[in-house]
Amino acid sequence: VPSGTKIGLVGRSGGGKTTLTRLLLRMTDVDGGRILVGGQDISRLRQADLRSLIAYVPQDPAMFHRTLRDNIAFARPGATPAEVRRAAEIAHVAEFADTLPDGFDTLVGERGVKLSGGQRQRVALARAILRDAPILLLDEATSALDSESETLVQEALWQLMEGRTALVVAHRLSTVATMDRLVVLDRGRIVEQGTHHQLLAADGTYAKLWQHQSGGFLDAPTPKTPDPTAAP
Repeated sequence: VPSGTKIGLVGRSGGGKTTLTRLLLRMTDVDGGRILVGGQDISRLRQADLRSLIAYVPQDPAMFHRTLRDNIAFARPGATPAEVRRAAEIAHVAEFADTLPDGFDTLVGERGVKLSGGQRQRVALARAILRDAPILLLDEATSALDSESETLVQEALWQLMEGRTALVVAHRLSTVATMDRLVVLDRGRIVEQGTHHQLLAADGTYAKLWQHQSGGFLDAPTPKTPDPTAAP
């Protein structure tokens, strides 16, 4: 993947998308072959050094029983309050933080139970913005957001991806349709890759997934007109 390229990872559930993110983060090591980042085999890098290059936004981000501010600053402990606030504003965290009893000093509870799923995802995005790493890894990063919030956060994500290498796992194909390249995974293998338009023209796995999500599967069957001559 050339530096600065935006890649969308798509496919049916169980195809291997999340497994690939785990391999990139060295949560799991490969059985064969190599993964190179900047020409270096990641198996020879310390995990701390590798992860310093990556801003990771998981589908279910971890939260600590600390303040909202602390949970964002976790991405870069030396960040100033102004930097934390700016990241929160870009990720649209400030919108709900300012309505909390103690604002950014509100305790979020064990595992962030005082926040909704969408709010936790916004906090995770704020962490990624604050981290300012050259590689961005998003695993269903907007899946818990409502449509209005997702539109706002998508704008923030595009700003964040500018000039960075981004790998984005998405179930909703519309969120990655404009990426530089889409990689379609099925049963742990790459079965297709190309741009959105190239893959639609190929009329393969991606095209079928796109048609399914575009509403074709919701078309109701045409009701049959009763035959007046038929016997009751």
